[in-house]
Amino acid sequence: MNTLIFRTIAPLLVVVMLVFSVFITLRGHNEPGGGFIGGLIAASAIAIYGMAAGPQATRKAMRVDPLAIAGFGVLLAALSGLLSMPFQLPFLTGLWADLQLGDTAVAISTPMFFDLGVYAVVLGSISAIALALEDSGEDG
Repeated sequence: MNTLIFRTIAPLLVVVMLVFSVFITLRGHNEPGGGFIGGLIAASAIAIYGMAAGPQATRKAMRVDPLAIAGFGVLLAALSGLLSMPFQLPFLTGLWADLQLGDTAVAISTPMFFDLGVYAVVLGSISAIALALEDSGEDG
């Protein structure tokens, strides 16, 4: 399925899917969505690009090993849970703070960082699996 049309449209489709995955991830705490489904959408985008450009070109475009992304996600999720410990609160208790940016207050929270960690774990692990499968498909 490596047609000219697919190779031409794949980069545009990947950009749209990555932006949508971030949207789904960031809205996930208050509405349906979250890090898991956002990570799946992003990993699907990577798989589509891998089918269009090949796994080696996809790895080069990613610039970071997918398993390193997954490892970072595990670390981020664990750290977001540990942030409640200094306040004598149970592991994974949600903490919120307002960050002042000029006249605007941006709410940041440990659940958001946990979702971002899950996003990175799913993106990294599923992308690594998809690229490995695409590699084996080229050999056989």
